[in-house]
Amino acid sequence: MSSVDRSVKPSFTKSMFLGALQSELVMPYPLLDAEERARVDEAVTTAREFLTATYDPWRTERDGWVGDDTIRELGERKLTGLFIDEQYGGRGLSQSGYCRVMEEFGKVDGTLAVVMGVHQSIGTKPLHLYGTEEQKARWLPDLAAGRKLAAFVLTEPNVGSDAYNLETRAERQSDGSWLLNGEKRWIGNGDKDVLTVFAQSDLGHVALIVEKGMEGLSTGPRFETLGLKGNSLQRVHFRDVRVPAENLLGEPGDGFRIAMNTLNNGRMSMGTSISGGMKRFLDLALEHTSTRRQFGRELIDFEMVEEKLAWMNTRIYGLESASYLTTGLVDRGEADFSLESAMTKVEASDLGWYGLNRAFQLHGGTAFMADHPLAKALRDFRIFPIFEGSNDVMRAYVALNGLKALSEDLPDVASLKITDPGKAIGVLGPYVAGRITRRVRPEKLRGAHPTFAGRVNAVSEQTVRLRDRAEAALRKHGKKVQEKQLIQKRLANAASGIYAQVAVISRASAVFERDGLQISGAEKTVAMNFLKSAEREVNRQLRSLEINDDRFVQQIGRAVRQTNGYAFDL
Repeated sequence: MSSVDRSVKPSFTKSMFLGALQSELVMPYPLLDAEERARVDEAVTTAREFLTATYDPWRTERDGWVGDDTIRELGERKLTGLFIDEQYGGRGLSQSGYCRVMEEFGKVDGTLAVVMGVHQSIGTKPLHLYGTEEQKARWLPDLAAGRKLAAFVLTEPNVGSDAYNLETRAERQSDGSWLLNGEKRWIGNGDKDVLTVFAQSDLGHVALIVEKGMEGLSTGPRFETLGLKGNSLQRVHFRDVRVPAENLLGEPGDGFRIAMNTLNNGRMSMGTSISGGMKRFLDLALEHTSTRRQFGRELIDFEMVEEKLAWMNTRIYGLESASYLTTGLVDRGEADFSLESAMTKVEASDLGWYGLNRAFQLHGGTAFMADHPLAKALRDFRIFPIFEGSNDVMRAYVALNGLKALSEDLPDVASLKITDPGKAIGVLGPYVAGRITRRVRPEKLRGAHPTFAGRVNAVSEQTVRLRDRAEAALRKHGKKVQEKQLIQKRLANAASGIYAQVAVISRASAVFERDGLQISGAEKTVAMNFLKSAEREVNRQLRSLEINDDRFVQQIGRAVRQTNGYAFDL
């Protein structure tokens, strides 16, 4: 087994690319203790009472804003400062607890979930993570109470996924203040109160707190969007905005790290909000198919209807398992969770869209009416595979980080040149020997319930194959693997599928230990169904790294570019 660098926080997913399973990071499953569970349940009850009895998502869509009265009441119920420390007026929930409450917002309205997520997950989070005690005391009480709303101000007209190359500039002045110039776009809550703004400077990237009303700060015109109509998505302009020295988060040069770590945290609540939305889609589908009759019987009696419902239920279980395993990594504070956060976000946003499509199909023409909740969800949910890191970019991020970790474990890879057959043969020898060794002795996931012995073996074998295929890609392409996005996509999908299986094994094992296997029979069925389905998909992804039609895809893609579109005529 390959060694893992203990000088930095370990990463479960990076270790998978090395052929290792760090069981201690994922076993046992991070179930909430009794005290935290009670606090979370109280917050969930409070949120559910307000959302079901008071909040009107259709009014939000008509008015183009969730409403100041809504924000005020959420603040009074301490739902706008869920993870903020109690000394600043928040609830002080763990990451797992916070994300559990965010599920409730996702069940009721994607727009409100986004507004609350922007405010808390990414708007307030930089202050929570990197603020000094003085900065926290200055801003967190108002943010926790909902008297002010926060925004995360990163994206620019010419800068989206390539967030490192910001064009907004901050020039440090002789008195320590910063002069800020530039333009941002697609900023949720951009016209609100406390903006964490990221900019380039001569000293590196900086994160600055900009407050509403500062001279030179302006917003608008607001973007008109397909969905999330109640989310105030703004253009934000800075014209010689003077930001006091005490509004700098961290040190000069820390800005990019602060932005990326904030997004790593924020992606998790998106995952659980989508999970909440999928539970609502399933409820609507069950209600409709149980009451709608065709051909003399209820729709739910037909196999193709039943299959869609089973698919949704199983996928929610897998997504929920992976989401809260990842939040558990955050709460323990012992692991690098950046890749798990990215994978969970990708899986959630893809599954949310696929699940919505199935629920929509089961409703037939009813859901196509503009006033149906699934029609609204269709408009709202399409942005999630793009928000907070495009899914294609996130897949590349996962794969390239995994490949980088593996390359550091293979010193000879850097010197390998495919055009030098002698050198290629020289490094191929130990590669094959290592591969054979790993196949004889794959590492097992420790601590799983005996029921999952077969599934544990499957995960172990797939982890070995993941390393083999990643290593083969490195040796074949060298540094050029950075351009091989189809390879990256398959590696990331395989890693995500393995991680999801680990999460389900860990979760179900903990439940069986707590409740007994007899009581948990239904959960065993769902878990097994998910695991077998995920295993098949991972095997497909790994196999396609060896056998695929990529050369035809590339030829066709180039031809389409040359002909400027479809070129065939009957």
